[in-house]
Amino acid sequence: MIEIPCVIFAGGKSSRMGEDKALLPFAGFNTLTHYQHNRLSKIFKNVYISCKECSKFDFEANFIEDMKENTVFAPTLGFITAFKHLESDRFFALSVDTPFISKKEIEALVNADNNSFDATIAKTDEGIQPLCGIYHNSLKSSFETMLKENNHKLGLLLKNSHTNYCHFSQTQPFLNLNHPQQYQEALKIIKNSLL
Repeated sequence: MIEIPCVIFAGGKSSRMGEDKALLPFAGFNTLTHYQHNRLSKIFKNVYISCKECSKFDFEANFIEDMKENTVFAPTLGFITAFKHLESDRFFALSVDTPFISKKEIEALVNADNNSFDATIAKTDEGIQPLCGIYHNSLKSSFETMLKENNHKLGLLLKNSHTNYCHFSQTQPFLNLNHPQQYQEALKIIKNSLL
C-alpha cells in the first residue's frame, strides 16, 4: 500500500458533461466517485475525496469539503483545503473523471518523486495531466496566491515551479470523461475489460 495520501478531486462544475460527472454510474457502482474510491483504496493506505458537498454521495469515505464561504469550482480551492486538512508534506492528486489510471502509472509517479520537487506530474504526447500526480506542501502559498488573484491555471503554476514530469507513452489510461461521448466510450472500455 502506498503511504502518500490520495485525494480524488470531485468538486468540479462538469459544465461540458452537462451533469455532475462525479455522480454518473460506472462499472456497477452508483457513482464514478464510489468506483474511484473503491479501487484507489486498494492502492493507497488513505484515500480522501475533495468536494463541495459530501451529502450528495451515498457511501462512506473521508471527505474534504471546500470552505463553504467560497464558491470557486476550480481545483485551486480543493488543493488549499487538502493541504490544510492533511498532515502530510505531499499527496497524490487524481481527478474523479480519469478511471483508467492504474497502479502501474501511480507507482511510476511515486517512484519518480522526491523532496527536491514541488510536484511530479504525468505527461503524455498529448500534454501534461495536471490532475494526475504528486503535489508538495511547498506549493501551498502559490495556490493561495492563485485563489486571491482568481487564477486557476494549474499548467502555469507547474511551469513556474520545480516540477518533475513523468512521461507515459500510452494515452488511454489518461482518458478524461469531459464530454458525454467520452463517458460512453469509457463505459464500453470498462465493459470489455470486465468480460
